[in-house]
Amino acid sequence: MKEGVYLVTGASGFIGSNVVRLLVDRGVRVRAMVRDPRKSADLEKLGVPVVIADLRDASSLSRAVEGARGVFHIASLFRRAGLPESVFHDVNAEGVRRLFDAAIGAGVERLVHCSTVGVLGHIENPPATEDSPYNPGDMYQRSKLSGEKIALEYLRSGRMKGVVIRPTMVYGPGDTRNLKMFRMVARRCWFYVGDGETKVHFVDVRELARAFLLAMEKEERNGEVYLVVGPKAVSQKVMADRIASELGVPRPWLHLPVKPMQWLGSLCEAICMPLKIPPPIYRRRVDFFTKHREFSGEKAARDLGFRPAKTFEEEIVEITRWYREHGWI
Repeated sequence: MKEGVYLVTGASGFIGSNVVRLLVDRGVRVRAMVRDPRKSADLEKLGVPVVIADLRDASSLSRAVEGARGVFHIASLFRRAGLPESVFHDVNAEGVRRLFDAAIGAGVERLVHCSTVGVLGHIENPPATEDSPYNPGDMYQRSKLSGEKIALEYLRSGRMKGVVIRPTMVYGPGDTRNLKMFRMVARRCWFYVGDGETKVHFVDVRELARAFLLAMEKEERNGEVYLVVGPKAVSQKVMADRIASELGVPRPWLHLPVKPMQWLGSLCEAICMPLKIPPPIYRRRVDFFTKHREFSGEKAARDLGFRPAKTFEEEIVEITRWYREHGWI
């Protein structure tokens, strides 16, 4: 990468912190943007300058990007109960516009924007490619789609150079989102909704961080969208069985019917959401068992030179080992 300072938004998050660490390991000058100053301690231990800014505050973004050569835009508002769709749109869509405007005003040369495969929703004819039709399924995915479209408007108009990255489902050492699955398998209480044969496609967060750096380095690539995927898509049953094997516990066997669980999830949300209480079961979590998530990484391999370095089986071994060593399972 060329000399200069590179800003990472969402630097205290799972993906952002891994991008920061990789940049530090490569000897790149990094500036970390966080919204909550209480989450800056780990970044400061790395010797990384931290700037406090908010995607809803244009003036704070102008301060964040000042003097930066490139920006990795990873920050977003993820799914959170009790918030109206307008809040997600303000952060995940209009926040993208504010950041691009601030970056252009500061003379930033390149911006790599993090979207999500969620903008494609359920994949009718897997594997999906970058040309598959948009099909967002909830307010988070709709807001991310709006943000992606805004980013592409800037990039394809020539106002800013850069690309859009769409990661598949992200896991890896330190991941809290998918920790529940590992714990449930470890405790022998994991169950399937349906037959467990729908496929999921993960990418290791450390590999994803490397893809972001490649996207920043490949300056000849502009206005493109890239799916960043792991070694292969696997069925939920294959994944649970592999985790069980690594943990030395019996393979999960319980299967629950789809429709009653979907009804239960919708009912829980209808009752809990108006009261701003996190539902014990979300409809989208039930739908996780019914939607295909399989993607092609051919374009990223061809244009960016990104190919996963390890197999799916090796990744599960490393993640499980990390959870055990840190007492998480």
